[in-house]
Amino acid sequence: MGANTSHVTDLSDNANLKALVGTESISENDPFWNQLISFTFISPTNSGDSKLLEEAVIPLAKTLIQNNPRTGNFGALVRVFLGRTKELKISTECQDQLFIWQAHNALFMIRCLVKVFIREMSEEELHQQFTYQERAPGSCGETGSEDLLEELLLNLVHLIVEVPLLDITYSILFEAVTTLLIFFSYQLFHKDILRDGLIYQHIMKGRCLELTSRLVKTLLYNFIRQEKCPPPAAHIFEPKAEGGLLYGLASGVASGLWSVFTLGGAGSRAGTEQENSLLPLSNQSLLLLLVLANLTDGPDWPNPFRQAITCFRNTQDTSLLPVEPPHTFQINFNSLYTALCEQQRSDQATLLLYTLLHQNANMRTYILSRTDMDNLVLPILEILYHVEDRNSHHVYMALIILLILTEDDAFNRSIHEVVLKNISWYTERSLTEISLGSLLILVVIRTIQFNMTRTRDKYLHTNCLAALANMSAQFRSLHQYAAQRIISLFALLSKKHNKVLEQATQSLRGRQGDNTALPDYAQDLNVIEEVIRMMLEIINSCLCNSLHHNPNLVYALLYKRELFEQFRSHPSFQDIMQNIDTVIGFFSQRLEQAGSDLSVERVQEVIMKGAQALPKDRLKKFPELKFKYVEEDQPEDFFIPYVWSLVFSSGVGLYWNPHGIELFSMDSG
Repeated sequence: MGANTSHVTDLSDNANLKALVGTESISENDPFWNQLISFTFISPTNSGDSKLLEEAVIPLAKTLIQNNPRTGNFGALVRVFLGRTKELKISTECQDQLFIWQAHNALFMIRCLVKVFIREMSEEELHQQFTYQERAPGSCGETGSEDLLEELLLNLVHLIVEVPLLDITYSILFEAVTTLLIFFSYQLFHKDILRDGLIYQHIMKGRCLELTSRLVKTLLYNFIRQEKCPPPAAHIFEPKAEGGLLYGLASGVASGLWSVFTLGGAGSRAGTEQENSLLPLSNQSLLLLLVLANLTDGPDWPNPFRQAITCFRNTQDTSLLPVEPPHTFQINFNSLYTALCEQQRSDQATLLLYTLLHQNANMRTYILSRTDMDNLVLPILEILYHVEDRNSHHVYMALIILLILTEDDAFNRSIHEVVLKNISWYTERSLTEISLGSLLILVVIRTIQFNMTRTRDKYLHTNCLAALANMSAQFRSLHQYAAQRIISLFALLSKKHNKVLEQATQSLRGRQGDNTALPDYAQDLNVIEEVIRMMLEIINSCLCNSLHHNPNLVYALLYKRELFEQFRSHPSFQDIMQNIDTVIGFFSQRLEQAGSDLSVERVQEVIMKGAQALPKDRLKKFPELKFKYVEEDQPEDFFIPYVWSLVFSSGVGLYWNPHGIELFSMDSG
């Protein structure tokens, strides 16, 4: 690119780039390389600029693809970079900014070229591009025993785990993480899940294997640290008297290279983009971690990154294990928990939380032992509250996290002891004071109601109801509004049930002798009755286990008692209605005895006293309601497209032409 390049439009005319992709071989010892990698190109961080860069690089990369078998210039560029990485740690200790800057530039060029190569050729052909070396006409162009592709991958992993994160190394670490991400992007262009391949094998089996735990740990710490991109001054070299070390580079142009990290996004995803581009290393590290964690097991080897994520432990954990699991390491759980609490507004942080809760028993135990669970649960509830603004995958992840948490009885008890004041994002009604448990119930019920009227997603219903069912035996001191909403949801279901029943009856009456296919009202009715049954079981579970703790639910039940009459004789609900009937009958009698025209306060007083007086044996015992989240068979069919859709939409400074994407449809999510 050379010293004077600073705009995308200059790329096609740049003499150094023309030489790189041209027909002449350039020896890796040629001073040309020093000149090539001393450029001040503005590295893009938004999709608009990234698209311009991609469009400018494509013709150059295509020319290189044609000429590289004869010149081997791409391999020479890779070796120039590798030569510099060997000195990178020393350069960092010596604060040798020029050396780091040139290594960064070489890697940036490799990354841009590889990204186009991957779109244009198979993995085997990509591997070939690394093997070509300078050759005379008529001779073979492949020599040397080293595998340059594996060497590059190994060096990138080494760079990420060994070079400390400082202002002067921030950009090269970001570039290393991004380049690794690019190497796995073959998946974007395949509808089927890729389960093997050269890059997989190098990363999961080769010399990279022993660095697995260090790589996972470093990527997690990059996420935890949430380091903003350093201010321009941290990177910029002082101009020397004669125009300086950087081939007469003006410091104003140099600052442009880095200040772009602090600018907002220019693409269609401006809000998210601006947020991600303020924390480019943190965001990209998390995306790479999710890609690695969701790689499928190989034909005869397990995914080592998943093994590392499954078994890492807290730095405070000093216990000795009889057998150390493979790729285990220790990390500060408190720091990780804090970062997870702070970052839940992004899909990828929610997906990481799900992954850790579901797969790492140590982390799950730690999270459930925290006394400040509201810091984690509130952001999850906020995702669900804004269900109409979120993609369906993010909502699923948030719901499954709640379901996993509600599998724990201690969690279900403790959330009713945490009192919250003035939840600003809950706008349906002013909640000046409410327990975390009651708020959770309100948000889950709201999600069910939204789903009933809009998306009608059975999977969403099932998870919402399962979370409520898990909590129901431990409902305590329900807020009156939460109690009302439980009964209101039942009223909505009852109304829907009657409507479908009426439609089915009318349809049958009006179609005497008509043999055309009927709408499937039976199936609709079946689904609604399943949900009604579940709601009755949830109410019943609360009445059987904690009636005396929930006067507001008894009050709401009595206020709307006529709702339940139609289900008393229904064969699907007779058994579960017994207890609800008993409670309604018992408290109705107590209220009649207390006289007429009772105030709300007097009714509540009668209910409180009645709850103590109701003999426990009057209520029939049912099995405890407990649901456990189980991942579906072949979870990769869901998670791999989801993770790559996040890379596609949230990767900092990355643009792919949507027309080439095969893995997911562009309107999915």
